[in-house]
Amino acid sequence: MLSIVPKDMGWIEVICGPMFSGKSEELIRRLRRAEIAKLKVAIFKPHIDDRYATGHIVSHSAQRLPSVPVSSTAEILERAADAQVVGIDEAQFFDMDLVDICQQLADQGKRVIVAGLDQDYRGKPFEPIPQLLAVAEYITKTLAICVQCGNPAGRTQRLSKDSERVVVGAADIYEARCRFCHQVHDEE
Repeated sequence: MLSIVPKDMGWIEVICGPMFSGKSEELIRRLRRAEIAKLKVAIFKPHIDDRYATGHIVSHSAQRLPSVPVSSTAEILERAADAQVVGIDEAQFFDMDLVDICQQLADQGKRVIVAGLDQDYRGKPFEPIPQLLAVAEYITKTLAICVQCGNPAGRTQRLSKDSERVVVGAADIYEARCRFCHQVHDEE
């Protein structure tokens, strides 16, 4: 976790890993602690993520926290003006402008906590997470458990034959896999 906490400045924290690894749970935990500390918190998620609830970030284990669904990264900058802590879930669904927005927020003295998939279903880097990792002060890589063999899982296996990069879903079409058990469909 944070061994040295900056004073009088903003920073970026990135929580990344595969699906079912606890990224949203960790984001919710950090944001709840900020609220307990009586800090002004603004929480955002992409409007495309409507799996569990439109007005909340929700973990696969059903933990939830109210959030604002946004259609663009520019909305985050506008709506976070008064916040001290900014939480952003499912960052992989945002465009590359998210990197600049996070930098601007941190430069304004805000603590910015971003969670998202670092790899797509093919095991390829999932933008904008790699670029956020490069500029973040703190990085947490979470791992799941491979449903095939029980080893630590760093990849997300898509069970459907969809070939689009972004297919919103949960346990109905995805599961956690280790490097060995992860398979990419032939049509890719």
